[in-house]
Amino acid sequence: MESGELKFDLKQVKKDLILGISECSQRGLFHSVKWLSEMNFAVSHVKLSSEEYPQFTVSYNDETYLMAKSYFDLKEYDRCAYFTENCTDNKNRFLNLYSKYLSIEKKKLDTMTDSNCPPDPTKNSALRDLCTILKEDHLSHKLDGFCLYLYGVILKKLDLNSLAMDIFVESINEQPLHWGSWQELALLVPDKNTLLSLPLPDHWMKSFFLAQVYLEQLNNEALEIYYNLHSQGFEMSTYIKAQMAIAYHNRRELDKAIITFKDLLMLDPYRLDNLDTYSNILYVKELKTELADLAHTAVNIDKYRVETCCVIGNYYSLRSEHAKAVLYFQRALKLNPQYLSAWTLMGHEFMEMKNTNAAIQSYRQAIEVNRRDYRAWYGLGQTYEILKMPFYCMYYYKQAQQLRPNDSRMILALGETYEKLDKTENALKCYYKACHVGDVEGTALIKLAKLYDKLDDADNAAVAYTEYCLKEDEQRMNGYEAETEFYKAFQYLANYHLKKGQLEVAYTYANKCIEYDETKEQGKALLKAIASSRGEREMDVLRIDQSDHNISNITNDGSSHRVSDMVFSPN
Repeated sequence: MESGELKFDLKQVKKDLILGISECSQRGLFHSVKWLSEMNFAVSHVKLSSEEYPQFTVSYNDETYLMAKSYFDLKEYDRCAYFTENCTDNKNRFLNLYSKYLSIEKKKLDTMTDSNCPPDPTKNSALRDLCTILKEDHLSHKLDGFCLYLYGVILKKLDLNSLAMDIFVESINEQPLHWGSWQELALLVPDKNTLLSLPLPDHWMKSFFLAQVYLEQLNNEALEIYYNLHSQGFEMSTYIKAQMAIAYHNRRELDKAIITFKDLLMLDPYRLDNLDTYSNILYVKELKTELADLAHTAVNIDKYRVETCCVIGNYYSLRSEHAKAVLYFQRALKLNPQYLSAWTLMGHEFMEMKNTNAAIQSYRQAIEVNRRDYRAWYGLGQTYEILKMPFYCMYYYKQAQQLRPNDSRMILALGETYEKLDKTENALKCYYKACHVGDVEGTALIKLAKLYDKLDDADNAAVAYTEYCLKEDEQRMNGYEAETEFYKAFQYLANYHLKKGQLEVAYTYANKCIEYDETKEQGKALLKAIASSRGEREMDVLRIDQSDHNISNITNDGSSHRVSDMVFSPN
């Protein structure tokens, strides 16, 4: 489906949303109910007549369901499962199986150790037993779309991702109005080719799914689809606005992301969803006041939400209070051990505290939650770089670079590792690619120049240094370290052009060196060398002129002609 071809019948969309809200609500799928309700609110300008409203199938004659659902809503999962054990209808059967699953997850959370590391789900016998029950029902064709979703979730927990993908596709074809199935499938699609090969229904929700997958895969097409959805009647959707902000963040258009998040909070000031991403942006931009305000706002709304804990953790991290930051990230993980951001951010904090073992553990847990988290792979690479283990470092940087093929930071990190391992050809390729994809940190050219210099390729080194120096204003803005490299580049170019005898160019670069304290003395020495070379050149010119004058005198002498004739005479 091309994003430019999006056309929706908004009345049909509204009917589907109302029906989906009813079906998911009856089964306790609250996150899907929330998403569908927000989308329904976004199309509140679309009105349906009484005849157009969908017919609901809620039955108040089923005493077992009504009682079991009340237990489920109060999180008394074992009671709900007990009273629905012998029910065979789809709704009660789902409540029974879903209650068992949530009971297993709740008990796992309650028994977690202080280390915050969740136990391996593949070794959970209760989860495997529940999976066996669902497998038998699936083979007997007894599972409806919602039970198929639950089967897929458990398969994913057991790391049977390929089978889980097939089950989620089956669930979506059976029940396309359940957003949870689309969302779970989006996390499993490894690449665009796999995505395009999935046999999915031609449903309006597919557009939201495609955008979600592209966002997960850091593909720029996500933003294009969200723009189209926004213009197709979903202008009031806070979900779409939040996704657009995340897309801007992924593209490193941080100012646009901040503006979008501010607009979002104007529309929905008590929304906590995605505020952890917003706090990450404020952290990167070092906006302390804004981050403090955001933390204060989040605490006032709900201090026990994982997003709030992450916002506060980022606030303390920006203040360099890393121990306090770790405490809040751990608090977030106690609330939700599968919360990806907290694992990754906690790994960063342990790195700041020089606790490499804890950092490695945190990053590995982040990868367990989501293998496409490039930040965790990159963090592992950095950790092993500190531990001076370049082969491990290369592996993890490669993983990060494959997930972010056009991110110069990943490419440069990989290039530096290749250089340490004396794989200079690979290092050169990485540095060239970093220059071409847009050098975020402005260091690719200087690394390329230094490597050429190391290989005694002065001409290519000079080309790279020259291009680096053309970005004078950018380099000055990057701080002291970049400025030092900048003037060292001038020094190199002054020496290079001096050796080439290009004294005017060398003089220009040598004068630049004098502007900076660390290269001032070298600059003065270069100017003396240039002056000396100029003096020698002038003396050479004088000698040549004198020689030409002497030759001219000899040529005008008659005897000289005779000598010449003698020399060149046939005899």
